[in-house]
Amino acid sequence: MTHGDFGLLSPVSASSAVAALTGDRAVIAAILDVEASWAGVLEEAGLVPAGSAAVVAEAADAGSYDAAEIAERAQGGGNPVIPLLGDLRARVKSLDTSGIGAAKAVHTSLTSQDVLDSALMLLASRTVSALLVDVWSTTTALATLVGEHAETLCVGRSLTQHALPYTFGLKAAQWFQGVAAAAARLESLQLPVQFGGAGGTLASGTRLTAGSASTPFDLADSLASRLGLAPAPAPWHTNRLAVTALGDGLAALLDSFGKIAADLLFLSRPEVGELGEPLAAGRGVSSAMPQKQNPVLSVLIRSAALQAPGLASQLHLAAATFNDERPDGAWHSEWPALRQLLALALGAAGHLRELTKGLRVFPDAMRRNLEISGPLLLSEGVAAAVAPLLGEDGKQKLQAVVDETLKAPAAEQGRIYTKLLRETVPADKLSDAELKALLDPASYLGEASGIARRVLAAYPDFVAPAENTGTPTKGATRG
Repeated sequence: MTHGDFGLLSPVSASSAVAALTGDRAVIAAILDVEASWAGVLEEAGLVPAGSAAVVAEAADAGSYDAAEIAERAQGGGNPVIPLLGDLRARVKSLDTSGIGAAKAVHTSLTSQDVLDSALMLLASRTVSALLVDVWSTTTALATLVGEHAETLCVGRSLTQHALPYTFGLKAAQWFQGVAAAAARLESLQLPVQFGGAGGTLASGTRLTAGSASTPFDLADSLASRLGLAPAPAPWHTNRLAVTALGDGLAALLDSFGKIAADLLFLSRPEVGELGEPLAAGRGVSSAMPQKQNPVLSVLIRSAALQAPGLASQLHLAAATFNDERPDGAWHSEWPALRQLLALALGAAGHLRELTKGLRVFPDAMRRNLEISGPLLLSEGVAAAVAPLLGEDGKQKLQAVVDETLKAPAAEQGRIYTKLLRETVPADKLSDAELKALLDPASYLGEASGIARRVLAAYPDFVAPAENTGTPTKGATRG
């Protein structure tokens, strides 16, 4: 029986796609890719026997290693690089049938932290690339909603209460802005290679390159290029900005996801009924109540958003307690937090993509809810337009109309407000037609359409051109 972690208690990220990029096998593959790339760097610089890199590359097949056994053996040295290196060296020796000494290319002048830090940056780069493809699909779907519902009236809510007339197009634009801004920030991050040797001085690398045309810095830059990572000006063993910035970027993206999920969880309540998640067989079911259609996509996305701040905080806690020139347990505490953040973000991004592409919008329900407050919703605009017509105490008179209206049941407030307003404002100062126009919610939308257009224009890379229905090139090729 296999005793693996399949995400049973983390359904938001329980998928083969997420596991393929963030699971133990993916970690092993990233570590082996760093070692194989390093062998290529050394051979290219003439520092190991010709042909070594090919042997190491053949040995660096993640499928040839037992992840569970390596994880257990990692307790001996405190990290998974040490036992994996032992297995890699043994495999390289067995494959080196010509006896060129290819094992000399494995891990020479590196330390475990060089390899694991670089591997986690590589793992992050691959995960973020896939994540951004899902995000791009989401923002494109949101941009479509903005266009389709630019004039769809709904009620804007403030502190849980009806505030002003709004449009669903603007709501979708604000969702878009949150996701696109966070994704652009994440996409801009530099994910650097790590290369400092045992103590961060490059002493071993300096000895290795003595008499060579290459310097240790040349080797580090070459490794970064091979891995698709950013070059680092210096070792960053105890300077963890690369890790905390990545964690913050992932948490910010999940914040934007959480905002959408929170809105949908409210707006899909039966008594509100303005939106509905896409329907799918078996989704949203209850174990006891057959009539229920739970908004499970939003629930899963929100669960990820609620976990993210704590994980990002753990990365900062670790960074603030990295002691000496090589850290102890603080470094070790980074690994699960960073990987969980990557898994949650990738899993939630897939759910949000499906949710936004299939979102069901109910304009009639939006209008029905808007009319609960009715003309009273226009009281701010009415005050601005009408108070000057009523003299110095115009604002007080209009506030009295509102106060009297609020004494009535909600279902009667619209009618009463209109009646009292008509009685308060002389017809010779404001005709019936002018009053009716003033109480039309579509007349008090401000720059809702203009704001939505400006939001989309600010992030053109996150909207598909009309003629393009494929996937983005920006972000999708990262790493």
